[in-house]
Order: sequence, then structure tokens, then C-alpha cells
Amino acid sequence: MVKEMYIESIELNNYRNYRQVKVEFGKNTNILYGNNAQGKTNILESIYMAATTKSHRGTKDRDIIRIGEDESHIRLFIKKADVSHKIDMHLRKNKNKGVAIDGIAIKRAAELYGLLNVIFFSPEDLSIIKNGPAERRRFMDLELCQISRLYYQNLESYNKILNQRNNLLKQIYYNKSLIDTLDVWDVQLVNYGSKIIKERRNFIEMMNEIIGDIHSRLTGGKEQLEIVYEYNVDEDNFENILQEKLNTDMKYSSTQTGPHRDDISFLINGIDARKYGSQGQQRTVALSLKMAEIKLVRKIINDNPILLLDDVMSELDTDRRNALIDEIRDIQTIITCTGYDEFIKEQVIINNVYSVVEGTATRVRTEES
Repeated sequence: MVKEMYIESIELNNYRNYRQVKVEFGKNTNILYGNNAQGKTNILESIYMAATTKSHRGTKDRDIIRIGEDESHIRLFIKKADVSHKIDMHLRKNKNKGVAIDGIAIKRAAELYGLLNVIFFSPEDLSIIKNGPAERRRFMDLELCQISRLYYQNLESYNKILNQRNNLLKQIYYNKSLIDTLDVWDVQLVNYGSKIIKERRNFIEMMNEIIGDIHSRLTGGKEQLEIVYEYNVDEDNFENILQEKLNTDMKYSSTQTGPHRDDISFLINGIDARKYGSQGQQRTVALSLKMAEIKLVRKIINDNPILLLDDVMSELDTDRRNALIDEIRDIQTIITCTGYDEFIKEQVIINNVYSVVEGTATRVRTEES
């Protein structure tokens, strides 16, 4: 039985173009509508940030704070298994962010992961198939961090060690005697990197168990989809290959081996969609990917995620749009759009509708489920 998790409301102070705003949400579908560049996406971003400590845009904290201000606040009120929780996030220009759960400060972001699971779907996600490998690694990392605190800790440690090793490689270029100190970093890099590789492989295997049926349904049974994990090195050979490529690493002053160079590919009926798929096929793969994410979260943590749809409905044709709507009927969804579309009214239960204009959000309709 899936537990019920949903966002009750969010309060923002000096967050991007909002001086102060409060938005309340119902358990089903909530709509934020308005013209472009009014602040709709900023509300979704703040929810994602409260859940993960990171912006989906990859923006630094200081750039999120309202122009002319030194700090910003996010307060997110959620209910999980009939228990209310509050996430407080304090962004400061020249200091690390502060985060508290139910009034108790946390020291590590990993303590926040798992309290609220969110899936962000924007038009940019429709390009994940044709974009560079960094975007596809980011997709794996964002989802894995939410469903596994241990993965987040391993990834954080790996990235720190990778940066330290790369800095050391730069120093070795000028001082060869430092090469003897590489072993300390190599052992740790292999340790954490091997755990990441294993977790990513398991993640792709679980996704493949789900995504095939979804994609087949979206394409009327014409296409079979498989995700392939293209690991840069497997965990059994990581240490050996790292040593073999030492000269190359020193030449480029950069680590050439490890999961930071992984990729994934998508095969439609055995053919690489990145190289040979049409734009329509690539978009359908991206939609299948998001729908599989929803099902995977349900399966792993026995909980529904919160779905944040950022102006993505207008990018989908009728069939794909209807398929997505069918998937979100029983989970809380927050949708941004430029128009209050009739197709949404007819097919889902709408709780709240807000008009967003120049950093203000005004509730124009409430419909209790």
C-alpha cells in the first residue's frame, strides 16, 4: 500500500523575483498559469530545492537570492503518512545554506533526502536523449540521490576526491616527486567510484524492468525500448585501468577513468535513438523515462513522488499528453502553463489554480477533490 505524501504549502521570501509569497496546494492537480518570465518556474524550483538542496537548473545559491537582498528563505510544509513536517531553507550570499527539518538544523544534505521525493519534468528534459553525456549522468544522479542517501554520500565523496586528485595531477606537472602521493587518492577514488558504478547499474536494470511496457504502450506496441548503461570502466578493472592511464592523466592534468565519464544510451528496437531516432521518437523516450521514474519511486520507497511539470504539456502531442495525464491521476502534481487549458480541466481533479504575474501568485480558483 502506497503511503500518502503531499505538499500542503510553500512560503518564499526574497526568492528570485518574489519578495514574499505563499502558495497552498491540494492533493491532486494544482496549476500555476501566466505569461513567460513571470515566476512560475521559480515556485517549482523552490520546491525542488527544498526537497534536494539543489536547483534543477544547477544555479548557485547567491544567484537565487532576490536582487538587492542578502538572503532568501524557503519554508515548505508537507504531510507524510498523516504526519506534518516543515522544511526550512535559508540561502545566504556569502555562507553555506542552512537547512532545518521540523525546527532542527541538519548538518548534511543527505539527512534531507527521502523526506520528500520530487520528479521535475521540463521541456529541457525532452532533449536528454540528444544532449551530452553530462545531462544523462545528472539524470541518474538526481534520481539515485533521492532514493538512496548512501548513494548521495558516495557521490559527494567521489567528487571531492576526484577534484583533489585532479589538483594533484596539475601540481605533479611542475613537481614530479609528488607522484608518490597519488596512491592515497587512487584507493579512495576506486572505493567510492566502484560503489557508484554498482548502484547505477542496478538503477538501470530496475528502470528496464519498468520502461519497456510503458514505451510499448506509448507507441502502440510498435517500439521496444531498452536503456544501456555505458560505463567508462567496470568496478573490477577500475584500479588497474586507473594505473594504466596514469601517463595520460598526467598529460591532461585530469582523471580520464571513472564513473564521472559514464553515459547511457537508449535503444529503440535495437537501434540507438540518440544517433538515428527522429525528434518524435526521442521525445517519446524522454516521456517514457519520466513515467518510469514515477513507477520506480513507488516501487522502491513505497511512496508516491510529487510531480513538477514545468510547461511541458504544451510540448507534447495529444496522445503523449493523455498518457502522462493517465499516469498522474493519483499523485500530487503541480503544473505550470501559459494558458489554463481545457484538456486539463476535463481529465483531472483540480485543487487550486493560481495566476502568476510579475512575482505575485493570486489564487483564482479552488476546487476541493
